[in-house]
Amino acid sequence: MPKFTVLRRVDAYVDSTAEIEADDAEDAAMLARERADDYDWEELGTVQFDARGYVTLDAKGDEIDATRCGDF
Repeated sequence: MPKFTVLRRVDAYVDSTAEIEADDAEDAAMLARERADDYDWEELGTVQFDARGYVTLDAKGDEIDATRCGDF
């Protein structure tokens, strides 16, 4: 039975917080989105999600797109 090299990519994000003055919580989120560079963000750490992708690599180490599967 042949063997293949498969790349597993797990989605990870860095969480950070910033203090934002706003009229309400919804406005604070919108300001954060629209003007993210205006705030001082404190990094909290990474968070890993269940989104995972798998793809087989060819002999050169390139991804074979037709073999891609997972949550992406």
